[in-house]
Amino acid sequence: MRAVVFERYGEPAEVREVADPEPAAHGVVVRVEATGLCRSDWHGWQGHDPDIRLPHVPGHELAGVVEAAGARVTGWRAGDRVTVPFVCACGSCPACAAGDQQVCERQTQPGFTHWGSFAQYVALDHADVNLVAVPDGMSFATAASLGCRFATAYRAVVQRGRVAAGEWLAVHGCGGVGLSAVMIAAASGARVVAVDVSPRALDLARRFGAAECVDAAAVEDTAGAVRDLTGGGAHLSLDALGSPATCAASVNGLRRRGRHIQVGLLPSATGMTSVPMARAVALELELLGSHGMAAHTYPPMLELVRAGVLRPDLLVTSAIGLDAVPSALAAMGTAAGAGVTVIEPWN
Repeated sequence: MRAVVFERYGEPAEVREVADPEPAAHGVVVRVEATGLCRSDWHGWQGHDPDIRLPHVPGHELAGVVEAAGARVTGWRAGDRVTVPFVCACGSCPACAAGDQQVCERQTQPGFTHWGSFAQYVALDHADVNLVAVPDGMSFATAASLGCRFATAYRAVVQRGRVAAGEWLAVHGCGGVGLSAVMIAAASGARVVAVDVSPRALDLARRFGAAECVDAAAVEDTAGAVRDLTGGGAHLSLDALGSPATCAASVNGLRRRGRHIQVGLLPSATGMTSVPMARAVALELELLGSHGMAAHTYPPMLELVRAGVLRPDLLVTSAIGLDAVPSALAAMGTAAGAGVTVIEPWN
């Protein structure tokens, strides 16, 4: 098969022929029809993820058709249209037994713990626990956008953040996760302040329901701007980008007893940053992490998509083939993203 491969962190990837994957007894091989280009892939290429072993094929946000299933797989067969969360759970550890597959103790992640979906085929583990059926009528490009960014935003805003109608939500960083959060929160009846340095990203945020926008490139104190626009601070704030500046601004922009959700990965090897803990203590803030979404919790989100309440298809702003991926991956380190770029490996 053809795949995007890099052999050294931060050096150009290339498209080459590699061996087709084989399914594990509990897994499947999926023919990749669409896969998202995500900032997490850029982090992996830069060497920020300790699970990656070189040479490596990135890609974790995918949809396609089951090509082959292992002998122990009971719920899926060749020809099934599927997507998958970026966290593939084992299904048997204590976290999985509690229904928390997104923090599985023995999780695997395509594109990180093993070769991923920037390829024509990808192997996925524990298929009966992790695969999600793609509804009839949903495009593979739309389904691929669910697996990381949209599902991550849905869980962060709805399940972890407990967003409520009438609340103010601040979204720091309006790439794929941030724009998804804007759309989901607006559909939930919340009022959204979108924060980004990109005019195009802010235009998309307005299109998807943001009530207010803050140009972080033109404002010295984004947290102060959020507090002013929301009459004292956001009830809920999301760092969708992942930087020391956006993390601190998210916390500093909250009102008393507000809730901060950290979704964006921090760029340092340790993931450590300076969090304004004095403010967190004084205002009794909640500081929460959110890490993907378990496959068994997809149905409510998919029903909202089916009903047209949520439109993840509108987040897909471009589609490219494998040959364009190396340069697009490298550009994520310098270019401001807006929307979701989908890779179509067979195009």
